[in-house]
Amino acid sequence: MTIKALRTPEERFSVLPAFPYQPNYVDDLGGYESLRMAYIDEGDKDSEYTFLCLHGEPTWSYLYRKMIPVFTDAGHRVVAPDLFGFGRSDKPIEDSVYNFEFHRNSLIQLIEHLDLKNIVLVCQDWGGGLGLTIPMDMQDRFKKLIVMNTTISNGEPLAEAAVQWMAFNETISELPVAGLVACDAGAAVNVMDALAYDAPFPNKNYKVGVKRFPQMIPTNADDDAVKYGLRAIEFWSNEWSGESFMAIGMKDAVLGEAAMMQLKTVIKGCPEPMKIEEAGHFVQEYGVEVAEQALASFTMI
Repeated sequence: MTIKALRTPEERFSVLPAFPYQPNYVDDLGGYESLRMAYIDEGDKDSEYTFLCLHGEPTWSYLYRKMIPVFTDAGHRVVAPDLFGFGRSDKPIEDSVYNFEFHRNSLIQLIEHLDLKNIVLVCQDWGGGLGLTIPMDMQDRFKKLIVMNTTISNGEPLAEAAVQWMAFNETISELPVAGLVACDAGAAVNVMDALAYDAPFPNKNYKVGVKRFPQMIPTNADDDAVKYGLRAIEFWSNEWSGESFMAIGMKDAVLGEAAMMQLKTVIKGCPEPMKIEEAGHFVQEYGVEVAEQALASFTMI
C-alpha cells in the first residue's frame, strides 16, 4: 500500500553547525516501501557496541548532537533514526497512519535491515515508549540501556500533567516546535538549535505526526501501546539481564522524577539515577554529562 507523504526539502537542513553528520536513507523497509527513513550512522561500523538513539515528540536525531561525539570518541558506533513524520524522514499526511504499531514496526525493520547487534538502547519520551517495547522481541540484539524521561504504557490512569498536555495539544492548531524545546531547555538551546528543531517542518502540513503523537498517549487498556507495554514491563522486570543507566531531567512536569522512579522499579537491576536539577523533559540537551557518566557506569570509556 502506498502511503502519501511529504518530504522536507534538503535545503531546510543546509545550516546545522552543531550537527555535521550526513544522513543515510532507506526506502525499502518491509511494509514501508513507499516511505524513506533517514538515520545517522556514525563511528566505527565494526565496533563491538552500537548505540541506538531514539528521539520522541516533536524532535529528531538532532536531539542527540551532544551525545553522539561522546559515544563515537569512545570508539562506539551510533545509529540515530528519525521516526516517520519527523526530521529528514518522510511525513505521512493522513492522521490514521500514525499509530503505535506503525512506528514500533518501522524501528524493528530498521534494526533488522542494518542487522544491528550488541545494541545499547538510548531513549527518551516516545523513543522510550516505543523503544522499550522492542528488546523483548529481539532479546539477542540488546545488551545495555540508557533511559531518560519516558515511560512504558501500562493502562493506568494518566497523571494530571499528561492530561493537560493532551488537552493543550487539542486546543492549538499548530505546535510551535522550536518554542516548545527552547522553553523546556532554556540556556541549553541557542538560536541555531531552535532553527534546527523547526527545520523539518516548512509549514503546518508537515506536522501531522507532531499533532498526532500526543493523541497516541493511551487512555484505555485496549490500546496497542498498553498491550505491548504490559509485555515490556514483564520483560524488564523479570528477563532483562543487561546493564542499565538512568538520567532524570528534574524540571519535567510530565515525565520527571515521579514517573522515572516508578520506571526504575520496573527495570531489573537499574542503579540509582543521575538527577539533573536544571534539565527539563529534553534531557539530551545536557547530553555530554549524561553520555560520559553512562559510559563510566558501563566502564566503556
